[in-house]
Amino acid sequence: MRIATWNVNSLKARLARVEEWLGYAQPDVLCLQETKLADSAFPAMAFQALGYDSAHHGEGRWNGVAILSRVGLEDVVAGFTDQSEDETTEARLLWATCDGVRIGTVYVPNGRMVGSEHYDAKLAWLDRLRNHVTTQCDATGNLVLCGDWNVAPEDRDVFDVKKLHGATHVSPPEREALAAITGWGMEDVFRRIYDDEKLYSWWDYRAGDFHEGRGLRIDLVLATKPMAERATWALIDRNARKGKLPSDHAPLLVDFDV
Repeated sequence: MRIATWNVNSLKARLARVEEWLGYAQPDVLCLQETKLADSAFPAMAFQALGYDSAHHGEGRWNGVAILSRVGLEDVVAGFTDQSEDETTEARLLWATCDGVRIGTVYVPNGRMVGSEHYDAKLAWLDRLRNHVTTQCDATGNLVLCGDWNVAPEDRDVFDVKKLHGATHVSPPEREALAAITGWGMEDVFRRIYDDEKLYSWWDYRAGDFHEGRGLRIDLVLATKPMAERATWALIDRNARKGKLPSDHAPLLVDFDV
């Protein structure tokens, strides 16, 4: 099973690129973040024409997450409880079962600035996700949780640690919040396969950061041990970050031998 995750930074602006990418990358499941669409505007028919069932959780102008699957899409739950999300949680979490694997797509709040109310809300959201996973999920089951985490787990996931010291995405509380989730029983699957530095999934649009290699690895696929042990291959598709009107994120793909 090939599971991919991609923050598309507006699906309306990048639908053609996503359709093209599905054609050559051929994921069985694609988790999307930052669709920036209301549910009524989600292009489900376009994806169905490509062989993918879909579920979307969106609010319109901001956020928005989706799961596309060509191997089944069952038990869909939007948010933490399948009830309307409040303003502190927003449309940032969606679950579905695809061919026996429970999959979640997450779009963690940015946090903006350390010490701000947005930063505090980010930490609270991550803690709520940790509580949900640890109380509602099974660490011995087939579970994959992927998306834009807006946290670089380690210094090697950052182009310049000194430059970003004290900023969001790399602060100790954010990393500790992420580690609390992996510590429950999940693994950063990409790191099981690649141990190298300078492997990034996001680059700022400004100042030629992509071409200069100034990026962050903030898009992650986390999996429980039974799934992580079945990971055979992974790739950050930098080619999808090139060309006309790309997202500032590249897709991350992982193959599991299930």
